Amino acid sequence: MRHPVLTYTVAMLMLSTLGVYVQEAGLDPVTTVFFRCAIGALALALYCGWKGMFRRENMPPRAFRLAAFSGVLMVVNWVTFFEAIRRIGIAVATIVFHVQPFMVLLLGALILRERLAANKLAWVLLGFGGLALACGVRFDEPMDANYLLGIASTLTGALAYAGVTLTTKSMRGTPPHLTALVHCMAGALLLAAFTRIPPGGLDAAQWGWLATLGLVPTALAYVMIYGATPHMETAAIAVLTFIYPAAAVCWDYVVYGHLISAWQVTGFAMIVLASLGVNLDWRIAVGKLYSR
Repeated sequence: MRHPVLTYTVAMLMLSTLGVYVQEAGLDPVTTVFFRCAIGALALALYCGWKGMFRRENMPPRAFRLAAFSGVLMVVNWVTFFEAIRRIGIAVATIVFHVQPFMVLLLGALILRERLAANKLAWVLLGFGGLALACGVRFDEPMDANYLLGIASTLTGALAYAGVTLTTKSMRGTPPHLTALVHCMAGALLLAAFTRIPPGGLDAAQWGWLATLGLVPTALAYVMIYGATPHMETAAIAVLTFIYPAAAVCWDYVVYGHLISAWQVTGFAMIVLASLGVNLDWRIAVGKLYSR
């Protein structure tokens, strides 16, 4: 990996187009996720085979069970996130979803009894404050039920992804490409019976959107991310990860004309700041900010 930062940046830009493919395919979330998983699994299987990853030591039985369990959570994440995109748009869904690092910390403290330092708790509170602004919470008038369902779907997806993160943390020695392959296979197997093809079948444009969804912001993006991250510093990953939501906001405006409010931009900035504070272990002391 000669240019990991560039590779990771391009992968984030690929992920940022995810919502456009979902919207343009024009199918229900379950069907869209099925095709994403089926096409992504085929591409990842070819890549893993080419790289010689199909060895027993790379995926022992315990690791496979964890990968399969996290695959179920990943499918929940994908379906609910795609549902959220349909209801509240690409920009808001993507921004709200990025509170999941805070959920990882809270779940780790509640379930795994991991210690939650005071400085990280402060950043988590800031992040959830940003979440309230990013959601467009208003108290002067009732909020639309469809919009609230979209927010709930996004948070459900973020919570499921937090579970994926905690599960895969214990899978040491397993190539992440194989884990991603198991996730896609789980999605294809679990959702096959619930997939709904329109009576007239899929047209050429829909096949094009679905094929690109499975290949670009899924298989190719995962290969690039997992290839680049071992060669990058944590600070670079923490910062560059937010190319994804920032670019998604731009795509939502350029393609669909959706523009988020100034309050939502402020909420996004708070989420970014809080996430960086958590990932880089920033501490505040008497008027100055420093990292441990």
